[in-house]
Amino acid sequence: MEQRHLGRTGLRVSRIGLGTLTWGRDTDEHDAADQLKAFWDAGGTLVDTADVYGGGEAEYLLGRLVGSLIPREDLVIATKAGNVPDPYRRVNASRGHLLAALDASLERLGTDYVDLWQVHAFDPATPLEETLQAVDLAVSSGRVRYAGVSDFCGWQLAKAATWQLAAPGVRTRLASTQMEYSLLQRGIEREVLPAALDLGIGLLPSSPLGRGVLTGKYRQGTPSDSRGASERLAPFVEPYLDDAAARVVDAVATAADGLATSPLQVALAWVRDRPGVAAPILGARNAGQLTEALSVEALSLPYEICQALDDVSAPVHRYPDQDWSTL
Repeated sequence: MEQRHLGRTGLRVSRIGLGTLTWGRDTDEHDAADQLKAFWDAGGTLVDTADVYGGGEAEYLLGRLVGSLIPREDLVIATKAGNVPDPYRRVNASRGHLLAALDASLERLGTDYVDLWQVHAFDPATPLEETLQAVDLAVSSGRVRYAGVSDFCGWQLAKAATWQLAAPGVRTRLASTQMEYSLLQRGIEREVLPAALDLGIGLLPSSPLGRGVLTGKYRQGTPSDSRGASERLAPFVEPYLDDAAARVVDAVATAADGLATSPLQVALAWVRDRPGVAAPILGARNAGQLTEALSVEALSLPYEICQALDDVSAPVHRYPDQDWSTL
């Protein structure tokens, strides 16, 4: 698998990342091991997790597999901290919480460092400079090699990255931002992506298959074994089952037919090769599904198909998101 630099840093990652959102909850150790082995065999290196996935079980499960199944040095392990299971405070990016969460993550992962540590969300209750100081401390202590953020809007990302570049002293350049991005969700193109491109920050798209809808599995209804049929995950999928999404899915299916490939591969190739993208983060139910997705490595979409998909999925950009001189 092709390796890409993560933003304007020296860190190289596989251009598809393996997500572990369901590990330890819907994905048991056997299936997780099969996925990790298939991913590694395909040349994948970037494995993304978080301290809240499965209540910590995803990190614990990954830690059990690293070393025994895959050499630690062959993987780029990325985790996150900041989200908390508190209905009154969904995000805690204070210095104390972040550094304690990092120590707990390292213990669950069974490693003394993570390659990429991401602040899981913006915390309006904590001064941004305090959050970023925690990032600097984590890197200077050797527990973190590179740092990034997740789910920061455009001004939040620009402020954080600029602070790290402009503040006095040795500061940690932000390497990445993780955001939802797919043919069904192109909102980040308004402000987040331009900021990331300007500041040299690599984009790690989450839900690159439109929460599974872009595979085409929902075109004839909701399969009984799908996320859309799950009581817990149905609300996650439902926003992408409207008429506008159906038109995009139909276009993806038409392109797949013309290329003799699958809608999954067309949708994944589109987001993988967008400007600024380092590596879409892909979750899978099992190793077979993951292997099918990873075969996208050989696919590059023709310009005409990319243009057609761009047109059918184009978000509405109005003032001030669009250059005023073109209005």
